[in-house]
Amino acid sequence: MKFRLLAATLCGLLVIGCTTVDSDAPARAAMNAAIRTEAPGDYFFGRRMYKQDYKVWGWVREPGRLWNTARLVMLNEQRMLAPDRTRNAIGSDHNTEYKLKGYFSGETVYEPASDRIYPEFVLTGAEVLSINPPNIYQVKKQMDPSVRILIPPR
Repeated sequence: MKFRLLAATLCGLLVIGCTTVDSDAPARAAMNAAIRTEAPGDYFFGRRMYKQDYKVWGWVREPGRLWNTARLVMLNEQRMLAPDRTRNAIGSDHNTEYKLKGYFSGETVYEPASDRIYPEFVLTGAEVLSINPPNIYQVKKQMDPSVRILIPPR
């Protein structure tokens, strides 16, 4: 009887020790609550995701919609250059959050390194909201520009 109790206790401790603590959960909950209060309008929110091997710009979502609804986009810069390209410092704004003006053109763009097709977003304006926003990614390695991970935000 004592052996079974000891074994059950050890198994319980092992299971508790194996659980993953989501340290980003409180910040993400606050972020999601703030997102739900955003006013509708003809603007978007963008999170720059610079990847050394890919030419995608980052994630774009509509106001009031959570990051898990965001689309990974190719940026059309014919009307306005991307903020990092304006500064001639490609990728310097990695993980910066923007309020974007622009629109989805309805066109798609092939990106050869990922061998995928992405929606085209025509940029007409960009305002920095945060250079250190809460984490939106499922896998923290996605933050590394050298890692080839393109998993949608959570």
